[in-house]
Amino acid sequence: MTSLSVIVITYNEEPGIAACLQSVAWADEIVVVDCGSTDRTVALCLSFTPNVHCVARHGSGRQKQEALDKAVCPWVLNIDADEQVSPELKNEILSAIHSVDPADGFSIPRQNRFLGHPIRHSGWGDDRPVRLFRRNRVRVTDTQVHEGFVVEGTVKPLQAPLIHDAYRTLFQYLEKLNEYTSIEVRNRLRAHPDRRIGVAHFTLAPLGAFWKTYIVKGGIRDGIPGLLLCLLSSVSVLTGYAKLWEYQMRRRSGTGLFPPIRTEEVVTRQPGHNRLIVGGDDEFAWKDQ
Repeated sequence: MTSLSVIVITYNEEPGIAACLQSVAWADEIVVVDCGSTDRTVALCLSFTPNVHCVARHGSGRQKQEALDKAVCPWVLNIDADEQVSPELKNEILSAIHSVDPADGFSIPRQNRFLGHPIRHSGWGDDRPVRLFRRNRVRVTDTQVHEGFVVEGTVKPLQAPLIHDAYRTLFQYLEKLNEYTSIEVRNRLRAHPDRRIGVAHFTLAPLGAFWKTYIVKGGIRDGIPGLLLCLLSSVSVLTGYAKLWEYQMRRRSGTGLFPPIRTEEVVTRQPGHNRLIVGGDDEFAWKDQ
């Protein structure tokens, strides 16, 4: 009989990990790769599966690849620690992998939630990542965040959703905004080290982001949560350009002190992320580890 491994990566996921793993308790195998949680995440995971592996924190792309390498079943489902498999999706997954002629991979729509409210527009309504695939027909993109799975072969869509509690609190959103925008600075510097940042980046780019998500993508239909999400998305754009400008300003000053954009320093909740560090232009040449 065709069997299924579920892979999950974790880092301080105590609030939602039990609900996540409970939603896939029916799978043949659950593999968890944790990268240094300091809360009860590991203990909670061990109550669902013995296959919990602790590794150094070196980017979610490599972390997911390690989880994939440890899976043994021919089919693999990846879910994030803030996601849950709905009963309808469970049935559809089992039907898909046991069909006479299944595809090599399947994309799954995500029912995204922000502050406990479903977000159906605001640019989140067309979120459909590839999450179910044959183990020997897939590879993970090697990025620090927003990694994905590339399937060699046919990919078909499933219809039932993953429930995704993207951000439970504004504190969590702002914490992630700080981390992701620093990583974005590093990636932009790597691609265009001498790009000039001007007034338009601080004004038109955030306004354009708000217009696209709130008006064009229909965020206005998501009520107050949608308004907040679209405003915060524009703040994220502004913050990314502001951090890029700050880095270039520090470079021109010649002090040798730079804001933190390397993998080690951008990790929130870790010592040293809020101070200038000794560095240089090699900061943005670092590869994801």
